[in-house]
This record gives sequence, C-alpha cells and structure tokens, in this order.
Amino acid sequence: MKLAYHADTDSIYVEFTERPSVESTEIAAGVVVDFDGQGRVVGIDIDNARNKVDLDRVVVSAVPGFIEVA
Repeated sequence: MKLAYHADTDSIYVEFTERPSVESTEIAAGVVVDFDGQGRVVGIDIDNARNKVDLDRVVVSAVPGFIEVA
C-alpha cells in the first residue's frame, strides 16, 4: 500500500495494490475509488485534499508489513 500527496494538485492517492484499475466510481465530490477487473479496490483518489482530510499527521498502527518512508 502506498499513500502519496501531490501538492501541485492538492490530491492524495492511496494505492492498495499495483493491479491495474478498470473502473472508477466517484463516491463523494472529488473522492474516487478505483477497482480492478474482479471488483476489488485498488486505490482511492481524493481531490482538494486539504479541505477533506487532516494532512498534518499520519499515524500507522499495527501494520503487519514493512513501513517505508519516502
């Protein structure tokens, strides 16, 4: 899973897997969920992120895998 903030567009993309997206659904204004061919969520895109989420703090808790900071 990857979380990336893009300052130039004020958007966040949370990528759950590297599988390709074949369908996208806007679930709220500026919040789009991407799905693969089997209907599994592959990512979430949030536009105008500063108005929708708190970007001042990110907490990772009880993740079973490796945590990498880029």
